[in-house]
Amino acid sequence: MTINSTLEFPRDKALGRVFRVDTASVWAEAIDHERLTRIGVGSLIAFQGSNSSEYLVGMLDRVTRDLQDEAILEDVDLDGEVPVEARQRDLLRVVLLGTYRTVDGTKTNTFKRGADSYPLVESLCWVVDGTNLQKLMGLLSQQLDPEKQLLLGRFVADPSAKAVADGDRLFQRHAALLGSTGSGKSWAVALILERAKALAHPNLIVFDMHGEYTPLTEGDEPIARSFRIAGPGEDDSDENALYLPWWLLNQEEMQALLLDRSETNAPNQAARLTHHVRELKHERLVAEGQVQVASRFTVDSPVPFSLVELISRLEADDNEMVTGARPGSEKAGPFNGRLTRFVNRMSARVEDRRYGFMFAPPEDQVGYDWLHGLAKKLLGTKPGIKIIDFSEVPSDVLPIVVGVLARVLYEIHFWTVEEKRTPITLVCDEAHLYLPAGVAGAAELRALDSFERIAKEGRKYGISLLVVSQRPSDVSRTVLSQCNNFIALRLTNDQDQAVVRRLMPDSMEGIAAALPLLDVGEAILLGDAIVLPTRIRLDVPKVKPTSATRNFWTEWNETAVEDADLVAAVEAMRMQSRR
Repeated sequence: MTINSTLEFPRDKALGRVFRVDTASVWAEAIDHERLTRIGVGSLIAFQGSNSSEYLVGMLDRVTRDLQDEAILEDVDLDGEVPVEARQRDLLRVVLLGTYRTVDGTKTNTFKRGADSYPLVESLCWVVDGTNLQKLMGLLSQQLDPEKQLLLGRFVADPSAKAVADGDRLFQRHAALLGSTGSGKSWAVALILERAKALAHPNLIVFDMHGEYTPLTEGDEPIARSFRIAGPGEDDSDENALYLPWWLLNQEEMQALLLDRSETNAPNQAARLTHHVRELKHERLVAEGQVQVASRFTVDSPVPFSLVELISRLEADDNEMVTGARPGSEKAGPFNGRLTRFVNRMSARVEDRRYGFMFAPPEDQVGYDWLHGLAKKLLGTKPGIKIIDFSEVPSDVLPIVVGVLARVLYEIHFWTVEEKRTPITLVCDEAHLYLPAGVAGAAELRALDSFERIAKEGRKYGISLLVVSQRPSDVSRTVLSQCNNFIALRLTNDQDQAVVRRLMPDSMEGIAAALPLLDVGEAILLGDAIVLPTRIRLDVPKVKPTSATRNFWTEWNETAVEDADLVAAVEAMRMQSRR
């Protein structure tokens, strides 16, 4: 029998009979109690539909055993009393997921998500297992065009059946990969990148917070190209080091980074900063001969300008004296003494080596054409998959760094001619670190705004997010609510489980209840990319990230700490560089 042949549901193999139907679920009473003991929550159940060619498929999410008093009519005594005995009942609650039809117009053997009708009371139901399950899973895979298929693993219910997602739908409508520490998130990301590498022109950028995906950039046939945000101890000759020079900041980001909004002089400081930045950018464009750009640019346009000259002009404002009312007299200018704190704060940031990637880049990073090169590196498809290591960026400035880079990439992509765009996905590893759900500072809010804009509008312009986090309760609700696909691994925290549960339809409550019970590498797939929400075991990637949980007890028995290694670590901390 071929894999796409008709599923068979003989009457004598029925599991139970429907006795209650509502809009969210179907209840059935088991008639084959022995078979019921061999299945569990999460199994697929098929109900007879409105005609002989239609079956409604759902997931078993509850089994209840109770006792019911039942009258024994054939044993009525002479006084007319009807004896009663307790009878065992096994009840099943099933959430409907889709409709299978043996004949659908001119087509045969089709499956679609959703139910056009509901089972009738007294309809029979069957367990979808064995050959039927293999046929159904094969049918789901065959309904996807081969070029759209993204193989993720195997179904837990039947390891012989492949779990295939729609690659187009997974990425075009944003996705979230959620799971507690040690649940297999990094392996899942590595697996997706490995599958994408097989395509002709993949285009993904991974924001790697801890440097754990570095192994994917090594070896004879690396999966991705390695970049990193330049650290305080950076060697300027390293072509893999990325700088984000100050002139990439837009007006709001610059003010969030440099201004103290609680100061009474903050409006004056913001006004003079904007005024001088606009003037300096215009002067640079004129000097470069970019007359057309000079006539159209805005203060937010990424145009190089002199940081030294900006500080000098702000200091001049702060010390300015103007002609007084009496001839020959002088008085303080309109900004005299009002920019002192601002200039000091700005100078301190410039001298802070933690901000070297922004305020002290190499000379070639301030040229007019430098941004062209950055766009080619990160948005081009040679190489197609890029991993950017943020591990040496101090945590207090991490959100603004990630946010600036994401915004610049998004805006370059936005202004690309539509027919010339190649879709791109930003893989946001450890998203809770820079996409906070709670109270955030001014700099963090600017980063959050960038990603929320991508989440809301990016799909129209071919840019999407793959949000990866171990703490979904700490991730922006706006970003998560825009995700239409979820790969949920084990989640043990009740707050994190509650977030995922809220993102699912009410009918999926039973599926969400399995989140803390998943094994390492097991996941629940939900969303547009998978026709049938189900539990799968992810394939193991060929190249594993360096995020595996350490074997504490074993290593305490095997490995001693060397004094020289500790000395080297202290010096690396002082220089803020592992190299």
